[in-house]
Amino acid sequence: MNALTEVQVLDAEERLRLAMMASDVAGLNALLADDLLFTNHLGHLLSKHADLAAHEQRLLAITDLRASERHVRINGNVAVVSVRMQLTGTYHDVETHGDFRFTRVWAQDAAGALQVIAAHSGVVA
Repeated sequence: MNALTEVQVLDAEERLRLAMMASDVAGLNALLADDLLFTNHLGHLLSKHADLAAHEQRLLAITDLRASERHVRINGNVAVVSVRMQLTGTYHDVETHGDFRFTRVWAQDAAGALQVIAAHSGVVA
């Protein structure tokens, strides 16, 4: 396995952003680890299954998702990303617009594919 690079991580981040905006369940399924731990901005712990279901059932629809800054730290086959994003969309038919910070932990499997194994989001005040 080759060493993980920042270019690979940023590419995975972009594929995740596009999959989130398109509610691309197949794309999200490939990018999220089966045992994902995701803490949302309300402090609720969500699984991969719950995240995919929200997109599949159109409970969550993201119409705009733009990064204003990114920080990447790589340690072996793991990367930690902190990204500030402006998000516009709906959740349970309630319009949402906000400034969020996401922290994601990406891990590289034996084949070199990157998946999010943990994530946390918070509202930027």
